[in-house]
Amino acid sequence: MFTLTTWEVASMNNNSHVILCGQISQYNKDVPYPPPLSEEIQETLRTKNITRERFTVLNYMNKADAALCELSQLVKSGHINVLETVVEGIEKMGDAFCSMMKGGNIGKQIIKISE
Repeated sequence: MFTLTTWEVASMNNNSHVILCGQISQYNKDVPYPPPLSEEIQETLRTKNITRERFTVLNYMNKADAALCELSQLVKSGHINVLETVVEGIEKMGDAFCSMMKGGNIGKQIIKISE
């Protein structure tokens, strides 16, 4: 999980934006989302007018086709490298899922069940 430090927030520009995403490893934890911040960081966010937001991909479905086209071209050209964690065998699916929910994967979690 990514957590802002006091130094990082203090180094940010006025009117900056922090987007919270990729927090699947936090879904089953007994902590609030987004994570609570110290009073010092909250004050710096207020003083510098820094927004801290989360987003849901479903809010952008109207842009999905164009994004898929652009992203696939970037992957094909090598400008974006796709990261994957591959586990072989359907019998390991449960372990792979639990690992993913704890942040144990890098990139997309894949269960390979055949060639």
